[in-house]
Amino acid sequence: MLVFGYGTLKRGKSNHAFLDGQKFAGLAVTRAVYRMYDAGGYPGLVYDVENGCPIRGEVWDVDEACLERLDVLENVAGGDYQREKIALEPPFDGLDVQGYRWLLRLTGLRDAGQSW
Repeated sequence: MLVFGYGTLKRGKSNHAFLDGQKFAGLAVTRAVYRMYDAGGYPGLVYDVENGCPIRGEVWDVDEACLERLDVLENVAGGDYQREKIALEPPFDGLDVQGYRWLLRLTGLRDAGQSW
């Protein structure tokens, strides 16, 4: 499974160890239909067609065990994030690349720009 990391999962960031043993597939940029917010030490990606901007990140080819760990990290079951297909620019535009979209409130969060 291909996964788009745009924040703490990226190389050199605090949660990158969750990707140990997985294969780096390349740098990636989303289509300009998202915004990223600072949720207090980590980012939250939201869908925003009207005010979107390209978000920079990385694509990783992960196994099922890693994907399960990422779902726990992102608290998918608890409703913080939802894993879904992310709209990326080439060369990843035709592939099913999953990413984590923020589901919680944006009130009080500041815009985090295009790169975490």
